[in-house]
Amino acid sequence: MKTRVRDLLREKGTEVLTTPPDVTVYEAIAKMVDHNVGSIVAVEGAKIEGVFTERDYLRRIVLEGRSSKTTPLKEVMTKEVYTVPYGATVQECMALMTEHKFRHLPVVDDGALCGIISIGDCVRHLSEEAQAEVEDLKSYIAGQYPG
Repeated sequence: MKTRVRDLLREKGTEVLTTPPDVTVYEAIAKMVDHNVGSIVAVEGAKIEGVFTERDYLRRIVLEGRSSKTTPLKEVMTKEVYTVPYGATVQECMALMTEHKFRHLPVVDDGALCGIISIGDCVRHLSEEAQAEVEDLKSYIAGQYPG
C-alpha cells in the first residue's frame, strides 16, 4: 500500500510556517529559529510566492556577502516552488525532491496551502514502513503470524 501525504500530515500536523515576502531575511530567519524549522513559505494572501530555507541563506546571503538585516526575503527566496497535492504518495514526493534537489515540499489541497513535508519526513516514514515489514516477515517465518 502506498502511503499518501495526507497520512503523513495526520501524524506530523498541518502547521506551516509562513511570512509575507517583503520581510527581511533576518526576520524570516528569526521566525524559523523560534519555531525550530529549516524552511519558511512566503505567502501573499493565499498565494505561495516562494520558499526560503537554510540552504538559501547560505548560498544567497552568506556567500554573496549580503546583509540579512537589510535584504528583503523576496530577493533571495526560491520563487520556483514545486507543490504536491494532498493525495500524492510519499514515493512521488521523494522522487520530486530528489530530481530537483530540494528538501521541503509544500502540500496543497484545492489550491490552498495545507502542510509541508521534508525529505526527512519521507525517509523516516519509509524506514518505519520497511522495519514493520521486516518484523512481519520474521513473525511469519517463526509461525507467529496472526493472519
